[in-house]
Amino acid sequence: MSLLVVGSVALDTVYTPKGEIVEGLGGSATYFSVSASHFTPVHIVGIVGTDFPKEHINRLTVKGVDIEGLCTKDGKTFRWSGRYDESFADPQTLDTQLNVFADFSPQLPHRYREIPFLFLGNIHPALQLQVLEQMDKPKFIALDTMNFWIERERKLLLEVFKKIDMAVINELEVRMLTGLRSIPAGMKKIQQLGPKIVVVKRGAYGSITLIENELFLLAAYPTENVIDPTGAGDSFAGGMMGYIAHHRKITPKVLRNAVVYGTIIGSFCVEGFSIHRLEELNAETIEKRLVKFREMMNF
Repeated sequence: MSLLVVGSVALDTVYTPKGEIVEGLGGSATYFSVSASHFTPVHIVGIVGTDFPKEHINRLTVKGVDIEGLCTKDGKTFRWSGRYDESFADPQTLDTQLNVFADFSPQLPHRYREIPFLFLGNIHPALQLQVLEQMDKPKFIALDTMNFWIERERKLLLEVFKKIDMAVINELEVRMLTGLRSIPAGMKKIQQLGPKIVVVKRGAYGSITLIENELFLLAAYPTENVIDPTGAGDSFAGGMMGYIAHHRKITPKVLRNAVVYGTIIGSFCVEGFSIHRLEELNAETIEKRLVKFREMMNF
């Protein structure tokens, strides 16, 4: 079934120990949509400036991403620049230029409003609520957020949490939301805020998912050649939501498998700059890595 993502589309300049890319295609909605497109039809809502290269638009449409909701406004596209050290941990942000993204007000094409699966990217909670008000009773809603919104817009963010089915966040955000050091205890407290499913991203250490009352712990795929970690979390979420939308039924088994596929997609993302590795993927490549992953996890 169809999947809608609302988030950022950007031009990223990234420096890593393995090289650099200048104004490559980036943004949370970009990584998410290309990743999810391997499993289900994807529709994107975002904003770019008149300077956004047409070749990047083509890269999305070639993957089957519906761009009717991608608005072009006079001005420059959102730009981000960052540098990773040898650890490939959180990057040092060198520059952020919101440009047209500063005035982003998501307006959904009429036919998008009945899409059954929705992912709210890491945007202002007020914009997330604006999207929800335009939707016609989606079947499943997931969300990403960040520490900035937890600190600055907590009240609005908690309103959004009441309306969603799944939260995809990291360990720091769990602790900030709940005030608890224990991640499993914090996940259970987040469930009380609204989402029945909580997925905690742990970077190179994998993820923890709380489904109903059961924890599902999964390691990360041990990628040997990390080039650029930018967008790995968004790719993880895209693969996961794409799998869920494809299978339609939201059962514990489907959710666990979705986390596994999200992990596999995320492992490909870090092997190249921008969305290059994600573009190269096909079903056979994904399944081949999944088989290796299962063998590693078997005991």
